Parts: sequence; C-alpha cells; structure tokens
Amino acid sequence: MLSPSILVAAIVNGLLTGALYALVALGLTLIYGVLHIINFAHGALLTAAMFAAYFAYRWFGIDPYLAAVVLAPAFFVIGYALQRFIVGPTSHGDDRNMLLVTLGLAVVIENALLFVFRADTRTIDLSYALSGVDLGFAFLPLPRLIGFGVTFVVAFALWLILSATDIGHAIRAVAKEKLGAELVGIDVAHVYAVTFGLGTACVGIAACLLIPSYYVNPSAGNAFVLVAFTVVVLGGMGSVLGALIGGLAIGVVESFSSLFLGESLGQIGIFVLFIVVLLVRPNGLFGAQA
Repeated sequence: MLSPSILVAAIVNGLLTGALYALVALGLTLIYGVLHIINFAHGALLTAAMFAAYFAYRWFGIDPYLAAVVLAPAFFVIGYALQRFIVGPTSHGDDRNMLLVTLGLAVVIENALLFVFRADTRTIDLSYALSGVDLGFAFLPLPRLIGFGVTFVVAFALWLILSATDIGHAIRAVAKEKLGAELVGIDVAHVYAVTFGLGTACVGIAACLLIPSYYVNPSAGNAFVLVAFTVVVLGGMGSVLGALIGGLAIGVVESFSSLFLGESLGQIGIFVLFIVVLLVRPNGLFGAQA
C-alpha cells in the first residue's frame, strides 16, 4: 500500500504535467470550435516552435521564457498566413479538404525540419532546469511550476479575447452560425485565420515552456499532440474550459499510471480513459450535443 504522501505527490506532479498538455490542447480545441476541423499540422507547428525556441537560446542567448514574448506573436502571424493563404484557398470551403491540407502541411513541415536539422536530438542546458520547490512530500520542478502558471494565464487571456473583444464576439458568432455571421457582415475568412493564428500562438508559448526540460527533434511535437487530441475529446470538442480541465485530469491519470505500471507504461492509462469517455460520454465532459 502506497503512503498518502506518495499519492499526493503523484497528483501534484500530474497536475503540473497536465497543464502543459492543456496548453497544447487549448490551441487545438479553439481551432476545432470555429473551423470544425482537427488541425493535423498542430504537432509539426509545435515542433517548429520548439526549434525556434532552441535556436533563440543557442544563437542569441534568449531565455526560452523570454522568447515566448516574441514567438507567440510570430507564430500567430504564421498561423494566420497558413490559414488565410494556404488552408483556406486550397480547401475551397470543404471541411474534408481542410483536413487533407493540414495533414499535407504536417508532412511538409516535419520533413522540412528533418531535411534542415537531421534527426539529431537537441537539448539546452539551463541553470534552473533542475531547480524546484521541495514541499517535503514532493519535489516540484521549477519549469513545470512556471508552465502551470503560464497555462492558466493563457487560458484566462483566451477567455478575455473571446468574451470581451469584437474579434472574440465575431469568433463566437462564426462558431455558432457561419452563414448568419456572413449575413451580418462578418469577414469569415479573417475570423478563420485569426482563430488559426491564436491556436498556433498557443503552441508557440507551449514550445517555450517545454524546451527547458524536454528535447527537440523533427518529430518531438507529435507525442504531445497525440495526448492533446485525447484531452480535447475528454474535455469536449471545441470547449476551452474542457481542454483546461481535461489536460489536468490526463496529467493526473498519466502520473498514477506511471506510479503503478512504471514510467514506460505511463500513457496506457490515458488511452484507457480515452476509450471509456468515448463509450460513456462521446461528447466529452463539456462538449455540446451535435
């Protein structure tokens, strides 16, 4: 029987890890909520952002957390441009075409990264990477604590954008009724691009939070996005709140699975939960009925 202190430590560390999953899932669920597609390029864009954060530190000495201030708007612009000038025009308004285009983008981006940077795994050595807060019953790594706090700041910022700005109202209108939004003069193509940009900005921030304690190679982002897909389904497709709560729950499940099954089998619990949720509540915890 495990002691209560070990179980509490597993929960706390699971919440810290889950916050990073939630941040990646926030961008994914935001794009789904408006465009009604799964962005298959999300993982490749996360990898590209991790490389950007890595080289910002290697070439210019910019701390990854400071790099987020630059990379978030930079990846917003990249996401906006991808949707406005590639995904939108080539899909011709067909959701199935959008899926295929984002899948094609993922292949192109990942192979471009592989061509330029090869398959080498890279890490950066930061003085605070192994620092943390010792609670007595648990040691909380500083990078994960920072990631936990930033995730809630980003979630709050998204909530403010969606609820208190004109573009946020336009995004919500398009998500509810695209044709009606067009009839009242909303530029749907612009709203789609802004939404895609916001989702991509989220992976830009997530990359800066991941790079202090994780490696980067041309496929590094795929592992996080695979879990993020599970988070989105658990929380409810298109629900920002669901992505946040789902990410934290997934982190705790993974922590307990690692505790009882071993580190190498830690993600088994995630996908068992994924199957159970699909069977019991297909729309997720906060998903709306179709």
